[in-house]
Amino acid sequence: MDPRYSAQDVVLCTLCQTSVAPMYCEVWHIHLCKDCVENHLSDSSQVHKVVSLKQYWATLNYPKCRKHPTKQCELHCEECDVPICSLCISGEHLRHKPVDISEIINEKKDNLQRELEELEKFILPRYEEIASNLSVQKAELSENSQKLTAAIDKQGEIWSKEIEFIIKSLKTNVDEMEFEHLAVLDKQEDELTHTFSQITKCVAELRKLLNSKDVCLVSEYKSRNAEFRELPPKLKVSLPNFSPQEINTDQLIKQFGSLSALSFTTEKQDYSMPPQGAESSPLDRSLIDVPQVITAIDTEYGDILGVTCLNDAEIWTRGSNNKIKLYNLHGELVNSIQTKSGNEPGDISVTKNGELVYTDYNDGTVNIMKNTQIKTVIRLQGWKPLNVCSTSSGDHLVVMESDNNDDDDDDDDDDDDDDDKQTKVVRYSGSTEKQSIQYNDEVQPLYSSGGDKYISENRNLDICVSDSGAGAVVVVNQAGKLRFSYTGFSTTILFDPYGITTDSQSRILIADNMNDCIHILDQDGQFLCFIDNCDLVYPCGLCVDTKDNLFVAERGTGKVKKIKC
Repeated sequence: MDPRYSAQDVVLCTLCQTSVAPMYCEVWHIHLCKDCVENHLSDSSQVHKVVSLKQYWATLNYPKCRKHPTKQCELHCEECDVPICSLCISGEHLRHKPVDISEIINEKKDNLQRELEELEKFILPRYEEIASNLSVQKAELSENSQKLTAAIDKQGEIWSKEIEFIIKSLKTNVDEMEFEHLAVLDKQEDELTHTFSQITKCVAELRKLLNSKDVCLVSEYKSRNAEFRELPPKLKVSLPNFSPQEINTDQLIKQFGSLSALSFTTEKQDYSMPPQGAESSPLDRSLIDVPQVITAIDTEYGDILGVTCLNDAEIWTRGSNNKIKLYNLHGELVNSIQTKSGNEPGDISVTKNGELVYTDYNDGTVNIMKNTQIKTVIRLQGWKPLNVCSTSSGDHLVVMESDNNDDDDDDDDDDDDDDDKQTKVVRYSGSTEKQSIQYNDEVQPLYSSGGDKYISENRNLDICVSDSGAGAVVVVNQAGKLRFSYTGFSTTILFDPYGITTDSQSRILIADNMNDCIHILDQDGQFLCFIDNCDLVYPCGLCVDTKDNLFVAERGTGKVKKIKC
């Protein structure tokens, strides 16, 4: 079986759809189990070429080299991003870095597989949900129309013949509004049907490409997932009501009652990329009454500062040295890497693709680890990166402060330099700056000039920063507009916010370092509860897994506690 498929992606027989398929027919492009191979070959009127699935994936249809037509392109020049043959290496691609073209194809097919999974597991279900809501709206429309008709009839029975014309008029209005509303719903349903068809075609094409050995077809595939991520607007309808009035002959027309106007509004529905390893989020995951420590992981840090989930079974950690360490939930060290510069990492995060990201304050860089190789993706000038988080869209949000260092080493000026420092949050797509967030609508700084600042993106795309220098959590929306600030539950107890994270319900969790507890807020900044029963000692870094289990890095003990909350 192709090594890119995991045990969860077992290939089933195309014919019987039940047994594992170790064989593949290259002529008919179908997967076959051992029992179905004989039946497939029994049709002697057709040509067949059945090989093992492993053998099928081991061979590729290599393109002919344009420069050397007798040669096949079995290599790929990374610098020029083109397929090359063995003769090209000594020619115009001399000193370029060639790699086996199968690696490139495997990487592209990995991307195709991810796109297929996103379409099938996330995008299609969203469209199905929208279609289901349309059916509900139609049912509510019919029910509401029936109620309106019944109310009008009841009022009409009381009144005399002189109001029959009004009754007929109002019924006509109901029918017209229902017809108009139904026309709008039918139109959106038709658009959804068309989009379903396009997605289904795209899924079929992706499945075909995944089973194809044609390098050109695979390489030329253009993704449409970005188009499908733009979900149709949600139709919001204000259904009319009938308001009966007391009978007054002189005011007959006015007093009989009227229907409120039918109105249509649309609400944009946002699509968020699924987090790494996530299948789906529960519709409702309430907090338990008494949080419980599930496990405590002893790290080798004397002063642990941060933690981030790689998946539900492994966590990356950082402390006061130049090592970033990966532990499993049994406390076993799985991996340990040293920062590229040898400096202490400022913060760590994990992308939706499972890649480790860290900041280097002294070096002024943001770095990412891909396939054990560390690459600098952002190098700042005049600013120093503090903390970082990777967003659902694949961007990086970096908290940074201005670099006020000069050649004067006078310690007396250090405090003044801190007071003069500016702080901002910058959004990057790769190495490209997309957004800068620094001031509120009154052009006042959103963030203090000192202290630690952890950052997290909420599920509703709000940007949450815990500002220990200000003793506050500052939350802005996706556009950078201030939504609220939270300065603690009590005015008499100093709030000391450090680590911050959010869960599947858009709740905000903040580590209160000095008070040895966790504050939990809803997405609008309303206090919900504390976690203060888990014997926390100087909680610092926070993260949650896909099941909303909370991981707390304890600065006072060097432990990471997994808490069910």
